Amino acid sequence: MGEFSMQDAIQAFLKQSRLKGDVQALQIEDVWEKIMGKTIAKYTDKIQIINQTLFISSTVAPLKNELMYQKEKIIELVNDALGEKVIKEVVIK
Repeated sequence: MGEFSMQDAIQAFLKQSRLKGDVQALQIEDVWEKIMGKTIAKYTDKIQIINQTLFISSTVAPLKNELMYQKEKIIELVNDALGEKVIKEVVIK
């Protein structure tokens, strides 16, 4: 039986678990302000990951419009923050 660090064991568990998306969504929420800035973070209502799609909810129409133009940049920034290619698409609600 091989030896694993706690971090390796948790990562192996998350790769096979349905909890991975939820954990990654929490990680994104933790760094969302740093990634996107205080103003965008303040007016973002909800962030979810479902099947490699990042769902961003906001009630502010101008912000939603701006985020629509930044989809590729958001994908790049979030994937960099998570350290792996998790997000392939962004949906603004």
